[in-house]
Amino acid sequence: MSVSETIVREFFELRGFLVHQRRKFVAPNAREEEIDFLVLNPRAAPDQEPLPFVLAADDVLRIERALVVVKGWHTETFSAARLEGTPELFRFVQPAVFSQATRFFGGAGKVTKLLVLPALPQADTLREASVAILRERGVDAVIPFRTVLADLVHQVEPNRNYQKSDLLQTLRVLKNYDFFRDPQMDLFKPGRRRPASRGGSGSKTPADPAAE
Repeated sequence: MSVSETIVREFFELRGFLVHQRRKFVAPNAREEEIDFLVLNPRAAPDQEPLPFVLAADDVLRIERALVVVKGWHTETFSAARLEGTPELFRFVQPAVFSQATRFFGGAGKVTKLLVLPALPQADTLREASVAILRERGVDAVIPFRTVLADLVHQVEPNRNYQKSDLLQTLRVLKNYDFFRDPQMDLFKPGRRRPASRGGSGSKTPADPAAE
């Protein structure tokens, strides 16, 4: 399993999902698996409100069943041009692939087609263009990797031993040593003290001429 897939799996498991990996072996000369995970939320609460297209961490709790595709292209922005030029990205929404997921979950019912991606464009018009293409191709929702990582950091507790997860244990150690801190706390740091004069013990700071 890739690092990106491990991150996403831990995210869903910490949120209480049951996670099934489609295939643990790699067949010779086989193309990439269309679906990375099938996830089931046994505690999903009925909700009449539609999901937002770009999910926040808490939004996933409203999902009952989903097929999840992870694209860990962390130096990429999923612009409209990138999406149009990568048709293989949408193999997981094809009817044959989707029917596999439906059969796994035991028949009819809502199965969310969820894409985990690095980033969408920041500019509103470019972002809307990307979202329009994703919707048009059949994607139900996306969740950015930044959202996934931020939630993992938030959920991990420094005083808990995550010995069964190397990822969570690493985050716990980093958090324990203050590598993850609220940036707003920097506003309350005391100013740095000026270094002492390098002159000898008898040297004095020159007097301010204006004060004479």
